[in-house]
Amino acid sequence: MTDFENLEQKLTQLVVLHRQIKDENRDMRLQVAKLESENRALGEKLAQARSRIEAVIARLPATTEDA
Repeated sequence: MTDFENLEQKLTQLVVLHRQIKDENRDMRLQVAKLESENRALGEKLAQARSRIEAVIARLPATTEDA
C-alpha cells in the first residue's frame, strides 16, 4: 500500500467517524431537549402538588396544647 493509499484510507475513516459523531451529537441534543421538557413538566406537577398540600394543611384545624 502506498503512502497515498494509506492516507486516503485514513481520511475515509476520519470522514466516517466524523459523520457518526455528528449523528450521535444530534441524537444527544434531541434527548437533552426531551429530558429538559420532561423535567419542566415534572417541576410543574410538583408545584401543583405542593399547592394542593398547602391548601389541605391550611384547612386543618389548629391544635392547642394544654399545659
